[in-house]
Amino acid sequence: EVQLQASGGGLVRRGGTLRLSCAASGFTFDDYAIGWSRQVPGKEREGVACFSTYDDATYYSDSVKGRFTISSDKAKNTVYLQMNSLKAEDTAVYYCAAVPKYGSRCPTLDFSGLTNWGQGTQVTVSS
Repeated sequence: EVQLQASGGGLVRRGGTLRLSCAASGFTFDDYAIGWSRQVPGKEREGVACFSTYDDATYYSDSVKGRFTISSDKAKNTVYLQMNSLKAEDTAVYYCAAVPKYGSRCPTLDFSGLTNWGQGTQVTVSS
């Protein structure tokens, strides 16, 4: 069973940093890309980053590019999201999911229809 557990959220001041972790289990880590999305109540889920375990390529939304960095520790089956220069608009619940590693879903951050979202982690940025 594919399982992903996000952690590392918290309350941080504007301009601060956080590092989120996504621990994966139940599947061969290299068989999927790992994507991060976020959701604010009343709004659609937004894909923010994706790590391609196939070629170590990374992809970001325009809203986080230059501030967030996605990385992987394959020995730990874990993907990280380093978030710097946080803004109030980054406040959301952050989720990670296993994404089909071939095709365009990871590069385009198209996570629609995925059902293996783990429990999210709340990030709150105070102004």
